[in-house]
Amino acid sequence: MVEHVVMWRMKDENKKANTAEMLVKLRSLKDKVWVIRALKAGTDFSGNPNAYDICLTVTLDSRADVEVYQKHPEHQKVGEFVRSVTTDRAVVDFEYE
Repeated sequence: MVEHVVMWRMKDENKKANTAEMLVKLRSLKDKVWVIRALKAGTDFSGNPNAYDICLTVTLDSRADVEVYQKHPEHQKVGEFVRSVTTDRAVVDFEYE
């Protein structure tokens, strides 16, 4: 199994509305990209000024599925929106049994 984890910081402009829209778009990928086994997306509640605003975790069966996921047209479409409303991103892909 592979876990794809991404975190973003949101731009300040329209932050609340863009965060809500981004969560809807991210969560919609579960039903649109067939290689996704599980998907969770949520916001930080800690109040820590160093924290990222949104975190996404996607569970996939294999490394090959990560590439399928990333190249999928629906993922590309959501990515366009995400890039337009975020400032920073951190990502890690890790494999486990």
